[in-house]
Amino acid sequence: MAPSRYNLDDLDIELLKQRISEKWNTYPADILPAWVAEMDFPLAAPIRRVLENALERDDLGYPINPRETGLCEVFAERMGERFGWSVDPQMADIVTDVVQGLYVSIDRFSEPGDGVIVQTPIYPPFLNAVKETGRRLVEDRLVQGSDGWEIDFDALRSSIDERTKILALCNPHNPTGRVFRRDELEGLAQIAIEHDLVVVADEVHGDLTFDGRPHIPIATLSPEIAERTITLTSATKAFNIPGTRCALAHFGSERLQSGYRSIPRHIRGGIGLLGIYATIAAWRESSDWLDEVRSYLQGNRDVVADFVKQRLPGVEHHACEATYLAWLDCRGTGLEGSPARHILETQRLALNEGRTFGEGFDGFTRVNFATSRSLLGEILERIEKAFQAR
Repeated sequence: MAPSRYNLDDLDIELLKQRISEKWNTYPADILPAWVAEMDFPLAAPIRRVLENALERDDLGYPINPRETGLCEVFAERMGERFGWSVDPQMADIVTDVVQGLYVSIDRFSEPGDGVIVQTPIYPPFLNAVKETGRRLVEDRLVQGSDGWEIDFDALRSSIDERTKILALCNPHNPTGRVFRRDELEGLAQIAIEHDLVVVADEVHGDLTFDGRPHIPIATLSPEIAERTITLTSATKAFNIPGTRCALAHFGSERLQSGYRSIPRHIRGGIGLLGIYATIAAWRESSDWLDEVRSYLQGNRDVVADFVKQRLPGVEHHACEATYLAWLDCRGTGLEGSPARHILETQRLALNEGRTFGEGFDGFTRVNFATSRSLLGEILERIEKAFQAR
């Protein structure tokens, strides 16, 4: 393996424990965290530099009008360069984060009791957004086949009724790590058009695909699907800056943009100056960091897949096509109850509870492998010991 410019393989766990972010500050110090989607890697140099420069200038005042930051133009550049997507920056709004965009979109484009399609297992805020806004969950449960998780289009079509209003899409998909193919996205787009659905697409992991797989923004498929799609994305996942609280919402039509903006700006929340600085530095100057990190994560992905296959009998796992999150089906181990809870109690390792990703996933757990190869080895060995100790 080539030497790491950013020392990705040389992380000091004692320094990591000093972090006050959610990943490292939620559990006691003796518990090794491998749960919430934060990376352990150092920041890209351009991001660190722009933040340090802001502190040197004591530059922590109010951000200027979001329309004058240039960030929407940088977003348009990024989408064109990375995904071949021609974006009008005037159709993009800066938002606090992707989850906020999801909540606002559901609130604005459906009514209490209306149906929102969600593909389970799913990133828990999708389920929370449906429940907390008083909407009705229309579960499009992914099917686990021999080659991975797939969309059951027949079941999806049969679940839609006249009060189904929104298709909430997560692509690349969290937690399964799927990168949906063009034909799959075209199938979803056709259903959305036939049933007049608004598509709310969380594409925040689009920069973290492996094996040369392309991420295809669903809004690029056709003008018909674009005009009904709200695309939510951010630099926060790929560049590990979630604490800066900055994301973008792109609207495929003026109808969607004006509907989203019908909630007053201050209810929708503000954006911090450092988030704007960091996002611009990420998208314009940090591609070398991203290339190195993605390559390293792909190697970690392979380590996880090999370990599960060789040393975790009864655990079913499909190597992810994107993200840095491994989704483990532990139902075949004979373990009763929550695998995450058992692993936490016996090995002091914190993973995500499968039940939070949807009903019927109690026997699953999610593992964050965005860390050094040595710490990943420790994580996997603790999982193995936990199952041996059942």
